Amino acid sequence: MSSADESLTRAEELLARLEAARTELERLSVDGEGSPERAVELLGELAELAKAVEEELEKAQRAAGADA
Repeated sequence: MSSADESLTRAEELLARLEAARTELERLSVDGEGSPERAVELLGELAELAKAVEEELEKAQRAAGADA
C-alpha cells in the first residue's frame, strides 16, 4: 500500500470519528439535556479531527505527486 493510500485510509477513519462526534453534538442539541461542558468538548474534538483530516489529505496529495 502506498503512502498516499495509507493517508487516505487514515483520513477516512478520522472522518468516521468526526461524523460520530458531530452526531453526538447534534443529539445533545436536540435533546437539550446535554451538558454545555460536553458540547464544548465535542466542538474541540471536531476542530482537532477536521485539522487531522486536512493534514492527512495534504500528505496523500504530496505522496501522489511524488509518485507521479
